[in-house]
Amino acid sequence: MRFSVWPHPNQPFADILEIARHAESTGWDGVWFADHFMPDGERTRVPQQEAWTTLTALAALVPRVRIGPLVTGNTYRHPAVLAKMAATVDHLSGGRLVLGLGAGWQENEHRQYGIPFYTVKERLERLAEACELIKGLFSNETTTFRGKHYALEAAVLEPKPVQRPLPLLVGGGGEKVTLRITAKFADEWNVWGDVATLRHKMALLDGYCAELGRSPRAIQRSACALLFLTDDRALVERMRSRPPGRPIIVGNPDEVREIVRAYRDAGVDELIVPDFTLGARDPKLATLDRFMREVATPLR
Repeated sequence: MRFSVWPHPNQPFADILEIARHAESTGWDGVWFADHFMPDGERTRVPQQEAWTTLTALAALVPRVRIGPLVTGNTYRHPAVLAKMAATVDHLSGGRLVLGLGAGWQENEHRQYGIPFYTVKERLERLAEACELIKGLFSNETTTFRGKHYALEAAVLEPKPVQRPLPLLVGGGGEKVTLRITAKFADEWNVWGDVATLRHKMALLDGYCAELGRSPRAIQRSACALLFLTDDRALVERMRSRPPGRPIIVGNPDEVREIVRAYRDAGVDELIVPDFTLGARDPKLATLDRFMREVATPLR
């Protein structure tokens, strides 16, 4: 099982770089980064680092670990341009990029930046076409593509990515369309979820793979959940009794290890830990170290 870190994009780049370098030096497997231009909601005047320029810097400055957007909003960039960006970052990293891609969902940044938001159906159609043409650009000498939303004419992409193939990760848990797109095109898949949610959605994904004649094992699976690694029993009980929302992993190291073991046993190949709930610099790094030492290492 792999373990990766997800630094919050509202931090200064120096802090993001420190987290990424610390994760690399202490045995973590990956560093992911959100592709959003502002927070979701009314309060948007908050510093927020742009994903692909940040990933470019991390590719050059942080060795060994896998890096990638979690996930790129397909509506924000033409997919052929995105393929070119991804191939370049793959070279800068020496072949460590994972191209995470999703349909796009955050309306306020589309509205503020004048980017068409489309309907849910149109966004999913565009995602499917983007996956197909990106994989074509990565593999073919030239790619001609004529879809409902995108068209390429004898398009070239050189140099090709270092990785052949460069992994394409589809993010999202939509059970009727997104998981079908994942089954058809993805090398990896990511979703927020607890163990029960992961089991349910992975069973659906496996079924779609069977319909397409594709081995479910061809798709790596990753999950995100908020981490509260603590010996404070009052905090543990408070977090366990909170209203439903983002999935959480909460408890002391023994309890957290058993939860993560259940993710692994359910078929999750990678657990991605956001730093959103880990506090300021020193407690954050201490929690990441404790998680690696007392939870991740025993489960590898």
